Amino acid sequence: MRLRDVDPSIVEEIRYATPHNFTGDPVPGYDEPMCVVTQPLAEALRAAQQRFTSQGYTLKVYDCYRPQRADGHFVAWAEDVDDQRMKDEFYPGLDKSRLFADGYIAERSGHSRGSSVDLTLVRLPVSPQRPYVPGEPLTSCTAPAGQRFPDNSIDMGTGYDCFDSRSHTDDPRVTGEAAANRNLLRDVLTSVGLKNYAYEWWHFNLPREPFPDRYFDFPVNSAAFR
Repeated sequence: MRLRDVDPSIVEEIRYATPHNFTGDPVPGYDEPMCVVTQPLAEALRAAQQRFTSQGYTLKVYDCYRPQRADGHFVAWAEDVDDQRMKDEFYPGLDKSRLFADGYIAERSGHSRGSSVDLTLVRLPVSPQRPYVPGEPLTSCTAPAGQRFPDNSIDMGTGYDCFDSRSHTDDPRVTGEAAANRNLLRDVLTSVGLKNYAYEWWHFNLPREPFPDRYFDFPVNSAAFR
């Protein structure tokens, strides 16, 4: 189901429908920038949103349901070691040839079952998000918040989809406000029944998902929900 049908107040910035992702191109299967999730995940996010808004924040989702063809595209992209367009932002300290072997790219993902979500927090009222311009100079996702791409989220210590150990939720190098922000995100989402993936501060799963053995491949577009 569309998340907006359950809680339209949650901000949606579906990165893989745009060129601002580690491949540098819109990803196959993302026909529209729309968050699709299973009903229990949508309800959990609505419950979390109510708690966050009472504290002056809103959730912002980066990725929700992901068609299986997108993961196939990621694998093919990872095997093309000559395509280094987005390295300076998303994997500045890692050899691209290691992305698949080191587990940053996988043939299958829980996102394709509709019960995983990538998200962050934005302070209310929501500030405008500057669009990414293809070809613009890139800055490392591990740089200080004021130097990274100006995402309108609060500081989480790294950018989204940062292929670096600093993205581990409890990485000891992330301290102060950024660590507190990660803990806030995790604590509230855990309280509504979601579980964080320890290697990505932004990634949360619904443990008791309705389709544990399915990997869907329908494209993300409104036609499927009319």
